[in-house]
Amino acid sequence: TDLYWNVLMLLVVWLYSLISYLPYLMLRSSDSQSFSECSRRVKARSISGHPSGPYRDVRALRALTTCIQPGMNTLDRVFESSVCRNPHLDCLGTRELLSEEDETQEDGRVFKKVILGEYRWMSYDQVYKEVRAFGSGLAALEQKPLKNIAIFCETRAEWIIAAQACFMYNFPLVTLYSTLGGPAIAHGLNEAEVSHIITSKELLETKLKSRGTINCLHIIVVDDKLKSGSEYPRGISVHSMAAVKRLGAHPENGTSVSDLPPSRRPPCASDVAVIMYTSGSTGVPKGVMISHSNIIAGITGVAERIPNLGEDDTYIGYLPLAHVLELSAEMVCLAHGCRIGYSSPQTLADQSTKIKKGSKGDTSVLRPTLMAAVPEIMDRIYKNVMLKVEEMSVFQRTLFLLAYNYKMEQLAMGYSTPLCDRLVFRKVRALLGGRLRVLLSGGAPLSAATQRFMNICFCCPVGQGYGLTETCGAGTISQLWDYSTGRVGAPLVCCEVQLKDWIEGGYRSTDRPCPRGEILVGGPNVTMGYYKNKEKNTEDFFVDKKGQRWFCTGDIGEFHGDGCLKIIDRKKDLVKLQAGEYVSLGKVEAVLKNCALVDNICAYANSEESYVIGFVVPNQKQLLALAKRKCVRGLWEELCNNPVIEEEVLKVITETALTAQLERFEIPQKIRLSVEPWTPETGLVTDAFKLKRKELKTHYQNDIERMYGAK
Repeated sequence: TDLYWNVLMLLVVWLYSLISYLPYLMLRSSDSQSFSECSRRVKARSISGHPSGPYRDVRALRALTTCIQPGMNTLDRVFESSVCRNPHLDCLGTRELLSEEDETQEDGRVFKKVILGEYRWMSYDQVYKEVRAFGSGLAALEQKPLKNIAIFCETRAEWIIAAQACFMYNFPLVTLYSTLGGPAIAHGLNEAEVSHIITSKELLETKLKSRGTINCLHIIVVDDKLKSGSEYPRGISVHSMAAVKRLGAHPENGTSVSDLPPSRRPPCASDVAVIMYTSGSTGVPKGVMISHSNIIAGITGVAERIPNLGEDDTYIGYLPLAHVLELSAEMVCLAHGCRIGYSSPQTLADQSTKIKKGSKGDTSVLRPTLMAAVPEIMDRIYKNVMLKVEEMSVFQRTLFLLAYNYKMEQLAMGYSTPLCDRLVFRKVRALLGGRLRVLLSGGAPLSAATQRFMNICFCCPVGQGYGLTETCGAGTISQLWDYSTGRVGAPLVCCEVQLKDWIEGGYRSTDRPCPRGEILVGGPNVTMGYYKNKEKNTEDFFVDKKGQRWFCTGDIGEFHGDGCLKIIDRKKDLVKLQAGEYVSLGKVEAVLKNCALVDNICAYANSEESYVIGFVVPNQKQLLALAKRKCVRGLWEELCNNPVIEEEVLKVITETALTAQLERFEIPQKIRLSVEPWTPETGLVTDAFKLKRKELKTHYQNDIERMYGAK
């Protein structure tokens, strides 16, 4: 039967190709003729002629780009310019909460479910007036220019309004992830010495007040309804955001329609705009000082890689705004007159955890054209869709896979497949609204399988990028017409990239066929350094003879002949085993995440031991199916702790590793299955879902001793 369907489908594809080829040749534009040629075009060159670089985009060989428009060198000017061009266009949107209820699951757990209405929009002019009023209100509460103010809040419209107010009034904005633990929050707030904190009612109750980390004069809560002030520590004034805006709108505070307060001190390009505390994946969070000119250079580079960016675009904001990827993406959108609709990971899609069954998630309502995502989210979409494909009938599955492989071949040749997109992939594309035209990926490496899946099923290019907080999120982004996988593209027009030999790891710029080494990023987007941390500044940053700042990333890359960069290793992830072999933990994890049984994995190795071990978050559906096949019964926790299941999962992981041609010494010899998934709330991964290796080691210390002790 399978052979019959395969032959039939091949005939269908042959007929489709024959019928559609001539009309395609006649109707396609002159631009599409060079689509496949564009992928082979040289995108960056070494300006020194040496294989180590530095490499620049071919359009920036003479000089790096520093700003979007001449003279627009501070964030307040960029936003004001956008408001002048687009005063009545939609700017920020939030869905109305219609109802909220508790829903009891089969296992007895209770989840909160919501029904949300349409998006309510504020125009650029309305947002600008709110920004001015809020900034003036903060000044009336004795927030001074050049004195730090903290924002500790979830991603929402109020976050960006508060940020723009701080940029306008020259209040350096200290950002903290909303999922940080008490000690990390206290560290950031105390180190930055803030007197004013902007937060939400929930975070104030759960993270600030209860942990005893509050040490300030004023707390501004973005929610309207507040509890009585007597419940808060003595000496701290708690205000709603609305009250602060009303205070700022008073005539004596100078926010009339035409005037800004005469006391306002506009920022300079070199002033600190943001002190962004990192997620703490390698230890205590570090505050990265980012100037106005740093951010503007970074968003200029990013915007150049997104064609036709403008007022027709809708961006969905749901990643943490305390992460440089999300902040940069939203700054790009605001600079180009796009509209931003807010969401959250719990309400993003129709199937998201907080969306009541039968009601619509945010992507279905907003139908965005632009989206940023971390690989973890795209990996989940990929696995969920492919699991549904496995459950299809033979005919449906064969049709889907045939269309999938057919489109993959066409993309490789530079052709589009409009009929396949409409008939086969329309439902999958609708999962993210159906209008997505650009998907930016950052925060971690994206697997080739997931990238290709997003290209094919969501019918849009994936711009895989590489950047760090220390470089304003800007470094490289692949061209949208470049459908190659596993690479992060050429340097942006705002920066250049150099390779530095790392002898110990065996990476040199003279390596063949591709020069390899530690990635150094230089340019106007490289930040001012770490806040109050001279030792790390000296270690990680330097200034060259021309006065340009550089950042040493610790990542290992190689440049391909067309000027595109590929990340191949990380210095901190490289472990030397007892016998002298080097194991790249990140490489092992990237390979094993492609295993259907694995939702997440952390590889671990000790230099005093001879083999690698792993901690695995199993895919629940796949693990239950495996247990059924092996006739093993029990509750979820019992299955994860069952040695038979553990051994079977290890076998599947080993097969995946061997198929991907990992060396034997790179493959985990023992594993521990995790009962609970790793989320930012557990403290085991960052908000961008990067592994916190130190915390994972502590969490699994007993298992490490068991796996290495029982030899």
